[in-house]
Amino acid sequence: MSNLLATGSSALIAFQRALSTVSHNVANVNTEGYSRQRTEFAARDATFYGHGFQGTGVQIVDIKRMADSLATARLLDSGGELSRLQQMSVLSSRMDSLFSEKATGISAPWSGFFDSVSALSSNASSSADRQSMLAQANALVTRFNQIDKHLDGLNDEVNNGLVAGTSEVNRLAVEIAQLNGKIGGNVNASADLLDRRDQLISQLVGYTGGNAVTQDGGQVNVFTAGGQPLVVGATASKLVTVADPYRPERLQVALETNGMRTHLDNRAMGGQMGGLMEFRTTVLDPAVAELGRIAVSLAETFNEGHAAGMDLYGQMGGDFFNLTPPRITSHSGNGGNAVLQTSLGDLGALNGQNALLRFDGAAWSATHPQTGAAIPLTGTGTAADPLVVNGVEVVLASGAPAANDRFLLQPTAGAAGTLSLAITDPSRIAAATPIKGSVDLTNLGSGKLSGLKVTDASNANLLTPVNIEFIDATQYTVDGTGPFAYTAGQTISYNGWSLAVDGAPRAGDTFTVSANGANSSDNGNAKLLANLDDARALNGGTLTLNGAVAGLTTSVGSAARQADYSAEAQQVIHDQAQAARDSISGVNLDEEAADLMRLQQAYQAAAQIISTADSLFQSLLNAVRR
Repeated sequence: MSNLLATGSSALIAFQRALSTVSHNVANVNTEGYSRQRTEFAARDATFYGHGFQGTGVQIVDIKRMADSLATARLLDSGGELSRLQQMSVLSSRMDSLFSEKATGISAPWSGFFDSVSALSSNASSSADRQSMLAQANALVTRFNQIDKHLDGLNDEVNNGLVAGTSEVNRLAVEIAQLNGKIGGNVNASADLLDRRDQLISQLVGYTGGNAVTQDGGQVNVFTAGGQPLVVGATASKLVTVADPYRPERLQVALETNGMRTHLDNRAMGGQMGGLMEFRTTVLDPAVAELGRIAVSLAETFNEGHAAGMDLYGQMGGDFFNLTPPRITSHSGNGGNAVLQTSLGDLGALNGQNALLRFDGAAWSATHPQTGAAIPLTGTGTAADPLVVNGVEVVLASGAPAANDRFLLQPTAGAAGTLSLAITDPSRIAAATPIKGSVDLTNLGSGKLSGLKVTDASNANLLTPVNIEFIDATQYTVDGTGPFAYTAGQTISYNGWSLAVDGAPRAGDTFTVSANGANSSDNGNAKLLANLDDARALNGGTLTLNGAVAGLTTSVGSAARQADYSAEAQQVIHDQAQAARDSISGVNLDEEAADLMRLQQAYQAAAQIISTADSLFQSLLNAVRR
């Protein structure tokens, strides 16, 4: 009878604890990262009574945590990659909106400016058209400045994201290390404690990417996507942000372990922080450089064309746009005191790609800052023989470099933010061709001047009057010098200009080339300026300015779409991993309800066993009392 009571009591206690486990599962059905728990029963040791062994009831041997390490690892990996791609997608989409929207992009003011130049070419003396051209030019410059400022703002957001991310990573790493210490080699560690650790690891990997490796004893080591240790046992490493050695306004991430600092870039990091750094390296920096290249190309091409014209004051045109020289910054750890000076060289070779210049003690070399790939470099760095790389000329202005000194050359980065107008007076717009040709009224031949244009605006004698006199149909003189051979349709060049003579000149025919003078209504140079957006000035003369503007918008949009597609695909993969994990570890209310009913019935049956034992005991007592 006592055995009956003990057996019923063991069942009652076991089923009560099992019911508590089921209710714990139901209570945590919406708890993120919670793993379903299951009660494991086992028969208690039997007792030998001479005639054989008799059972003594039931006991709980384990509260099992329903988790699969492979499913958890797969979910961890997909979660870190999803965080990276989502970060890329969000920032890339914002950049795409910046460049593609009419209200914020470069295309609308770009077209407006060249349309105003074209309008001026139809009426070069119109003060209204001149004022309109300056206004449109100012709108274009302002838009370049605004976009560059917005891009700087995105860089600041990356910096802020890295600062916030390192702080959160350090907090999570410390807590994971503490949990590792608590769990240690405890084979009976709390399932809820294990869930808490897994959830923290998932959050940590969401920031840095990477994986978690379980070691003997149950502790978990966490590594970044590049294999750098964040948590090893009960020890947590520390992430810090440091200033870029070339660009202090840009933050980088480093890992501090045992007093050593290891630089981490987007190849060593995944998750949100890796996405931030990858966005900056692969999307933001190229867009900043290309926007700057377009600004530089516009300024250089338009300034060159404007300098070849004449304004209403009768003066040769000067610069229309102001632009600062390419950036070059020294490494903070350089040992020498060299100061390098830059200037734009060949516009057709300008590609906007950053270059790392290194002095080995005897000669200079150039490499790509991220990949280390060699970049063609010529020259020695003197004024007579400047270093030439990516269309930029670099000279040693002062001081001397030490061995292994490094300099970062940014040919076009930030150029859009420094673009400005060089003139404010509409009369200073050089719309006229500075020279004009005339035919002597006494000429007997049918010769007429055509194609008069400036070939070298810097020629000191450009505006000097010149007389061209034909000796006969095959010879001519220039201001009495010559004779020079002539064939029909031949180009005649002199003093920085060129022209052709249509028709058949006769002996004694004279043609004059002279300065246009002030207040000229000539529109020759304005016509040339209006077509500069279609000038093939870039990529070795294969790409127009219009093509570069369209290409920038397209490349940013393509990067945004690719990031969106990748994030959407990864979301599907992550959802599948989550479903696989939930199929093992997730709480199913229908199953828990069924278990609850089954255990409730078992509990009631156990209670009935105890009630029966009590009835038997009472019957025995009553029999003895008689």
